[in-house]
Amino acid sequence: MKATAEAPEAELAPQAVPRRSGVRRALDAIGVQNVSLLIALVALVALIGSKHSEFFLLSNIEVIGTAIAVMGLLAIVETVVILLGGLDISVGSAAGLGSVVSAMVFTHSGATLGILAALGVGLLAGLVNGVVIVYGRVNPVVATLATLAAYKGVAQLVSNGRAQGYTGTDAAFVFIARGAIAGIPTLIWILAIVALIAHLVLRYTDLGRNIYAIGGNDTAARLAGININRYILAVYAIAGVVATLAGVLITARTGSGQPVSGSEGLELQAVTAAALGGCALQGGRGTIAGTMLAVIMLGVLDNGIILFGVNPFWQNVARGALLVIAVVIMQLRSGERRVGMPT
Repeated sequence: MKATAEAPEAELAPQAVPRRSGVRRALDAIGVQNVSLLIALVALVALIGSKHSEFFLLSNIEVIGTAIAVMGLLAIVETVVILLGGLDISVGSAAGLGSVVSAMVFTHSGATLGILAALGVGLLAGLVNGVVIVYGRVNPVVATLATLAAYKGVAQLVSNGRAQGYTGTDAAFVFIARGAIAGIPTLIWILAIVALIAHLVLRYTDLGRNIYAIGGNDTAARLAGININRYILAVYAIAGVVATLAGVLITARTGSGQPVSGSEGLELQAVTAAALGGCALQGGRGTIAGTMLAVIMLGVLDNGIILFGVNPFWQNVARGALLVIAVVIMQLRSGERRVGMPT
């Protein structure tokens, strides 16, 4: 009888929750689907390092880190936009516009106002994208393709198509471009901080969960009471701000505002990194950690091309090929019917 009386208490006893290892937590953050990408990155590093020992020099690692800073920022916001179920092709042009604005305002009012003006222009540009998509009911690809051309045109108009200002002697811009904190370049710190904030918001807040919900099933999200239009406006506005922050980094690195040359093709790189990092272009699936892994891989690939003395124009060929490969793998994983194939 005693054993019978104790049985319910034993059943109600709390079960011990197994603790996840550090490796398991890292895999969860990156995404199990990106393990193959991690293996490919390790293989690429091993290949380049075996042929060029200078690849592992700290100075070369810093070169890779600073080189991917601009692309990394754009890839982060592109990831958030894609998770929402959208796409922002205008981020490269917004970065060019931010670069020009920051340099032109700097020459008249100083670095602080120049940076703030660029971020303000980015906020406005992002809101324009969101308004066109939400209230104009325009497909995000078409809307941002239009603003890609528009923002590039505005940057060329206000700058007459030429580099503007010179920030190479200003302490703030020099610190952004060539400064360091605890021995780590400032550009890498900026990228890491933005990536960490985006990761924490998406993974641990209601805002992040709602973004995933909208991208996964917008009808269910609407029925659950999520204000989808508000999220679209907010996400595109943030994308504009971060894109022009990338433009400020371009200004700092080049010493002047670059309307086109410093930002040409960045939108392709951002989409490639997001797709390669496991983002489903239909929305609702992807991680910041996976995107950052892809950004690092693209940076290593570009550095390897330089070390091997290959024509740098092959960089665009490689990025385009990687984008196609990433999308094909995504389609195969999703099980969706390919265009032209029988059901």
